[in-house]
Amino acid sequence: MAIVSVGAYGSNGNQAAQFTESLVTPSLRCSVQHFPKYSVMAKGEITEVEPPSSVFSYVCKLGERATSDVIVRLRTVHGRDDWFYSHSKILCAKSKFFALRLSDEWPTYNLLDSRNCVEVICIESDIDHHVNLLRMLYSNLDEPVGDMWHSVKNALGMLKVATKLGCDAIAMKCARYLEAVPWEESEEEEILKALPAIVSSTHKLVAGLGAQVQPVLGRLQPVDAASIRNVFLSAVHMATCPESRSKNLEKFPSDLKVAAQEQVEYMLEEDDDAPLLIADDDLRSELKKHFLKLFEGFKAELNALITTEESQVSEKVILEKVSDLVWASRVLPHVGLNPDFVEFWVEASSEVTQALNSDKLRETFWDTKLRVVEITSMVLKAVGYGSVILTATERTQLVKVWLPFIRETKPVLDSLFAVEKMASEMDVDLCQSIENALVSLVLSLPSCDQAGILADWLRWDHARFPDLSEAFEVWCFRTKAAKRRLNVEPAKGANAISSGGAS
Repeated sequence: MAIVSVGAYGSNGNQAAQFTESLVTPSLRCSVQHFPKYSVMAKGEITEVEPPSSVFSYVCKLGERATSDVIVRLRTVHGRDDWFYSHSKILCAKSKFFALRLSDEWPTYNLLDSRNCVEVICIESDIDHHVNLLRMLYSNLDEPVGDMWHSVKNALGMLKVATKLGCDAIAMKCARYLEAVPWEESEEEEILKALPAIVSSTHKLVAGLGAQVQPVLGRLQPVDAASIRNVFLSAVHMATCPESRSKNLEKFPSDLKVAAQEQVEYMLEEDDDAPLLIADDDLRSELKKHFLKLFEGFKAELNALITTEESQVSEKVILEKVSDLVWASRVLPHVGLNPDFVEFWVEASSEVTQALNSDKLRETFWDTKLRVVEITSMVLKAVGYGSVILTATERTQLVKVWLPFIRETKPVLDSLFAVEKMASEMDVDLCQSIENALVSLVLSLPSCDQAGILADWLRWDHARFPDLSEAFEVWCFRTKAAKRRLNVEPAKGANAISSGGAS
């Protein structure tokens, strides 16, 4: 469909022959005719377009100089000036703007060639939309909506011009089209810029359209809390859905699980906007039950694997559950359940490490062990940095259980990754996070417990990871200066520790 954008509408020789002074009549009868085909010509002559094939028209056409009694001038601030020979009865019937400008209420008229001249100021990018609207005034507006606009951009441009010129019927058809079709992201942003102003406008040409245009914004309206909660819980369910339940579906639930996990995290994330959902006590209680069931399922299947000779539990099942727990460790802090997660993991630590170090699993399940280390890293950070408060006894036990497991697991994981037998590794960020958390955690323990942990660490051949050198240095300083700093009177002859023999 060609768009009129330049030139003045007049009549050429062939068309002029069809009209004589005696035949010209103000009657504007409707007819089931199509627009003629136009082509671009010099200013002052007719500018022709190829109209939509399904658009009906009046006998009088836009641009017919012989029958016109109005000139519409589209002008821009950059000097563009296009003239369109038009008909007052058509303009006034379908546009409040033109009806006002051509009424007796308007004080003056600019006369040109014995015709009224109505000037419309517009920006360059909206010229085509103004021209299309003028053409639409001459069309049959009962035509199907989708045949007229062809794109969201065109419909939105036409809607802005239609509201500006008070063309209610055209504005409504634009709104119906926009409400029904999908939008791209850039189009959605343009709609958000334009429509709220129309909806809230009190200008007399637009005021009546607000309620009619409002449905276009329906898909962008805020959602009530109950609906958000319902979607959130459904997404959590999908995010932890076992693969085995849908083994007959090729891509389900893997792709859907990933999408659900990403959106649950996004709903809880605080970015430019507030989180979509704030957990209350009821929601936390429901989530706690859900994730506790996931925890218990992981422990039960891990125990079944090592206690049953011919267990049907595969590493894939265990890996899926522990991967879901890795995801849970990222999500639960956002809903206030991090203490519950840490408490469960601390209680389950001995049982989990014993199972993974058992004769049956000692040389296998390395992907599962890597995921377990990732969960433990989250727990060590929470406890080591004081986000979750545990007793000294619990903190000591946490270090004594997981420090040997991590330091023995890492060299094997590194070697397997080096020969491409594993897709993932304990990368630099994970290792640094574990080391920092362990140093902080060790330094929070009573000095005697620190001594036992550091002595064991120094005896190990691979003391380079986790590197507890900082904790060792601080322990040495604290221990040496303890009596002085605490104003404790040293016992006679006990100023230094004897390495053997009399002091």
